[in-house]
Amino acid sequence: MFKTRLITGGALFAVFIPALFFARPVAFCLLIAAIMGCAAWEWARLLALKNKYCVSYAFGIGLLFFLLRHSGQSATHTLYLTATVFWLGIAPLALIFLPKTRYSRRWRLLLLAAGPLILMVSGYALLDARTFSPRFAFSILLFVWAADSGAYIAGRRFGRHKLAPSISPGKSWEGALGGILLALAAAFALQDFEPSLLTGALERLGLWGACAALSALCILSIVGDLFESLLKRQAGVKDSSALLPGHGGVLDRIDALLPVLPFAMWLVHGR
Repeated sequence: MFKTRLITGGALFAVFIPALFFARPVAFCLLIAAIMGCAAWEWARLLALKNKYCVSYAFGIGLLFFLLRHSGQSATHTLYLTATVFWLGIAPLALIFLPKTRYSRRWRLLLLAAGPLILMVSGYALLDARTFSPRFAFSILLFVWAADSGAYIAGRRFGRHKLAPSISPGKSWEGALGGILLALAAAFALQDFEPSLLTGALERLGLWGACAALSALCILSIVGDLFESLLKRQAGVKDSSALLPGHGGVLDRIDALLPVLPFAMWLVHGR
């Protein structure tokens, strides 16, 4: 299992990182559209849509994403803010109330309707970040990966107090703190890697404001992770799919990025 996970992770890294830095804009947009389409298919499956509708849902979101972006349309400040409101408002409510009950039809329809916004705006945020600078986009990804790694390491070593036992029993408050600390350390360690998430935050918010903003991004990454765990728990599955051997599905890999990307562009870069 570990070997499969390592091979898949290496292949993904070998394809995505060079594409982030060197691919033509249209090619990179096609790649992100494909990722969004796969994530949309998994999203629809987790919400118990029939398979033929899952395929239509995914194809529609992926195609719309590419056509709108290729036509020169970009996510606006308002769309970034709207996505952030979802992650700061609706998602926490779901985490509080849905673990105690099964989805109602109203919740399922709401989440199906929210899927295109959540996925497409996050994809647009990544494309906008790359347009500004591939280094800036990479720094956001690296920040989230550091937060995830820090949470895993600290949780395994020091985890005593469960963060959300009814949703994801493996997560702890100690792990969450470890994730924040490692993400901040990684951001400051790469301060000379300009332009970056940190330099943008420092320029707009100052030292303490930047630390607060980056800590908020870490918290949002946890919300994204927990929200996807809730979807899987409601669906009665361990992984969002088996598209990525050893890693589960696409949503399993991008869940923490979904809320972070638009919030980073709105709050830190001001776009």
